[in-house]
Amino acid sequence: MNDRNSVVPSSQPSTDDRVIGATKHPPAERYEFFKVVQRYLDQASKLAGIPEHVRVILSQPKAEIIVHFPVRMDNGEYRLFKGYRIQHNNILGPYKGGMRFHEDASLDDFKALAAMMTWKCALMGLPFGGGKGGIKFNPRDVSRGELSRVTRRFFHSLGSNIGPDYDIPAPDVGTNAQTMAWALDTYMNTVGTVSKTAMQGVVTGKPVSVGGTLGREKATGQGLVHAVRNWAERNKFDLSGKKLILQGFGNVGSNAAVLLSHLGVSLVAVGDHTGYFYNSEGFNSYRLKQYVEQHGSVQGYPNGSKISREEFFGVAADLFVPAALENQVGVQEAEALQVRLVAEGANGPCSPEGEEVLRRRGIDILPDVLANAGGVTVSYYEWVQNKRSENWTLEEVDDRLERAMTDAYERVEHFAETHHCDFRLACYGVALERLARAYVDREIFP
Repeated sequence: MNDRNSVVPSSQPSTDDRVIGATKHPPAERYEFFKVVQRYLDQASKLAGIPEHVRVILSQPKAEIIVHFPVRMDNGEYRLFKGYRIQHNNILGPYKGGMRFHEDASLDDFKALAAMMTWKCALMGLPFGGGKGGIKFNPRDVSRGELSRVTRRFFHSLGSNIGPDYDIPAPDVGTNAQTMAWALDTYMNTVGTVSKTAMQGVVTGKPVSVGGTLGREKATGQGLVHAVRNWAERNKFDLSGKKLILQGFGNVGSNAAVLLSHLGVSLVAVGDHTGYFYNSEGFNSYRLKQYVEQHGSVQGYPNGSKISREEFFGVAADLFVPAALENQVGVQEAEALQVRLVAEGANGPCSPEGEEVLRRRGIDILPDVLANAGGVTVSYYEWVQNKRSENWTLEEVDDRLERAMTDAYERVEHFAETHHCDFRLACYGVALERLARAYVDREIFP
């Protein structure tokens, strides 16, 4: 999932940077993310006829790791940090998922996100399970040196709880390729192995210079665009000349906007953690992306007028891509939206109540489990290249991703039609069928 060129995440937003206006926007109702994910699990399990013991096993993570570690700050003082790694399921392969550095990080969110990685990998047919983790702090509040030390101490504290065949972290909110380079170097210098190259796959989302893959930076946005194109083709919806509003201009949002612009879609409203902006003629997505990479946010961009968060959700458009954190589209936002499609670039951006309103209003939803699965799919390609000591071309990566996203879309569509359900439950259903087959065939040890 993330931007790759900056060292401090604030200068190049991460995959699903929070977009809540200039100040924090409290949710309309308490949002217990893990309970929401469990509810979808229960509903999809009934639809797909999943054995009860499999549903029970998948309802909780296999392991919840919490570490506390000291870091010497620039002023000479020591600060104690709290880090997490949630390992949800590994029946299909090593745990896989991002590392999030964010001041609002919580155990509940990491459990939900790790579970979603399990569904996502199963849906895409990857030999991975689900994991997620990170540190509860704001990476924008520390220096480059402090960020390096925090990252290295965290990964050192995790020790053997991660590994290229066991648990494979990646970037997420507040982290990027540089973070993964520090993590890789720390792991390689502490595992005590002679075969250093065999350790390259311990993390993905790395810089190309140290084992990363071409196409990874844009992968999540690219996968989302493939999902949108599949939806448009099936609904006879010509994307050329259509309008887009986008919440979150980090890695996913910025790349999705640029790629959609190549299809004739115009970005007319955008927002990030500094606020929201509107341009009736459409932003130049490529120039806006360059501006954000240099300045860290959309604030001060000269070619747009500032609007409120409420005005943003009321902008008339055709497509809406939420690429912020979870729980951004509640009932009020869902009632205000004037679009035909919501394509979820972030994880859990729509509350269940907001989603119900969208369905009632006839607004289609491409759910997160499918729409933003391009990131982990290309992470798998990176891991395979590390395993084989290969370097694939950008064209090969792009071709593989397009085929994978189209195949997943078709399987979700077929499940939805067969079981008469929406795409979100269909995503869960397809994933659960694959997981259930593995549990039924292997049975439960001993």
